[in-house]
Amino acid sequence: MDQTLLAGRSPQGPFALMHRVYKHILPGVREQLNGWRRMAEAIPDAELRKQALSSIALKEFHCQGGAVYAAANLEQKDVLIPLIVALQTISDYLDNLCDRSTSLDADDFRLLHRSMLDAVTPGEPPGNYYKLRNEQDDGGYLRELVKRCQACVSRLPSYPLVQDEVRELVSLYGDLQVYKHIAKPLREERLLDWWSKHAERYPDLLWNEFAAAAGSTLGMFMLFLAASDENLTPEQSAGIRNSYFPAINGLHILLDYLIDQAEDEQGGDLNFCSYYESQQQMNERLLRMVQAARSAADRLPFSRFHRMIVEGLIALYLSDPKVRGQREVRQTARLLMKGSPWTRVFFWLNSHFIRKAM
Repeated sequence: MDQTLLAGRSPQGPFALMHRVYKHILPGVREQLNGWRRMAEAIPDAELRKQALSSIALKEFHCQGGAVYAAANLEQKDVLIPLIVALQTISDYLDNLCDRSTSLDADDFRLLHRSMLDAVTPGEPPGNYYKLRNEQDDGGYLRELVKRCQACVSRLPSYPLVQDEVRELVSLYGDLQVYKHIAKPLREERLLDWWSKHAERYPDLLWNEFAAAAGSTLGMFMLFLAASDENLTPEQSAGIRNSYFPAINGLHILLDYLIDQAEDEQGGDLNFCSYYESQQQMNERLLRMVQAARSAADRLPFSRFHRMIVEGLIALYLSDPKVRGQREVRQTARLLMKGSPWTRVFFWLNSHFIRKAM
């Protein structure tokens, strides 16, 4: 793929990337979330206020991780950081409303996630996303998040070239959120029916791997980054979408589910890693996903940046304290980290910069 996209703007190695993240990205994320937190504190409805504040307090790291993409084009960080934080905040808030709140209605979940589609569609008037639930008055919180996203994507010079790809990924994300949060007896049947509509396009995937790939926002954020370059071409846009979905997106969410297995089993929550037939099959499939994600990263423009994203994901999840308490997960972690010195670099860098920032 043409390497001229964002030429000279992307960090060239892990040290440069982490320096940018801690100097430029994390302060920007903090500023944006502080603003949304203040607005959430003023939400009139008690349940909506509770879920909005909880999503910010407990899922801030989602915004921090997503905003790493802005480190590849600091010239546009004042557009990319507010955009990524706003869309991820919508995602986390809606996840709370679907997973921890008062409804199990698929139509309600579908309407809520319409807000994410509107957010990435400039000029689309925000609607009443709460129409099908009891709680209604959020003081304009969700609409303001939608409008912030719309304003930001309108400032990206090449956004028209990625809009269709972004909307496709957002649609898949919304589908997954609907089917995984409805009443438990219906979830697997609906997920399998949904997969049957896409299986022909992804013959190398299992249904749970497709579902996992749909649950990541990384592909959306990478397309935002690509759209920040005025030299983007339609071919590059399609190539980015196909590289991130399913390989890099799928790796992201499967690693998340991998380390949450014990927690989800205890809570009775859906976990896509539990659908493998055996530990051996899971190890083989996850190793295959790691290899596919690395190959996809290497094919992309400024491939070193994407390879750092992939290796950083592996290091981040497999160094989580949750891994130590799960013997089989430890075995999987050792397998996935073999032959990747970059993961060791990210282990050290992450702990070094975190200590320095505290």
